[in-house]
Amino acid sequence: MTPLTIAIPKGRVTRALAPLFERAGIDPAPILADERRLVRASADGRLRFLLLKPDDVPTYVEYGAAELGVSGRDILRERGYDLYEPLDLRVGRCRLVVAGRASANVPAVPRVATKYSQAATDHFLSKGVQAEVIYVQGSVELAPLVGLADLIVDLVESGATLRDNGLVEIETILDVSSVLVANPSLYKLRHADIEPLVTKLRKAVDG
Repeated sequence: MTPLTIAIPKGRVTRALAPLFERAGIDPAPILADERRLVRASADGRLRFLLLKPDDVPTYVEYGAAELGVSGRDILRERGYDLYEPLDLRVGRCRLVVAGRASANVPAVPRVATKYSQAATDHFLSKGVQAEVIYVQGSVELAPLVGLADLIVDLVESGATLRDNGLVEIETILDVSSVLVANPSLYKLRHADIEPLVTKLRKAVDG
């Protein structure tokens, strides 16, 4: 039997997935193992896991290297992948927000620092604002403090990092959680194998 391949994001979402997998009858030990192997298998050989950077998970699924994957809604919205989303796993919850300095006057054409260039552009255009979007990979909160940008668009969980840097949330663009994604063609081809797994995960999420 050919194992089902699931692309898993490395990091905190992996740890959040472990109890959900366990409730669904999937042994989480392979994804939690402290080792360098990026391809791991379940004890019964029915599942294969690819441990990837979160940004890469949808790519592996879209191109058929994995039938299933776990990805954040932020990444899916930013890049517009052609993927089926059968289940919201309700883990990795956070928000994609616009934030800035509390006392700042935002110009009519604001400069916006973000990793989420497309989402930011789309959001401001929907409000009739032609923002200048500046791509930055990390430490986004620094941008308004040193004059690089007027605003930022970034993921926020508790908001503590914003507050620590004198920033406030202005509005939410997207409520984010991790969802199960599937390659549409492979989902149809291996429906008999995939659907029971999705059903178990759905019961685990609802339970």
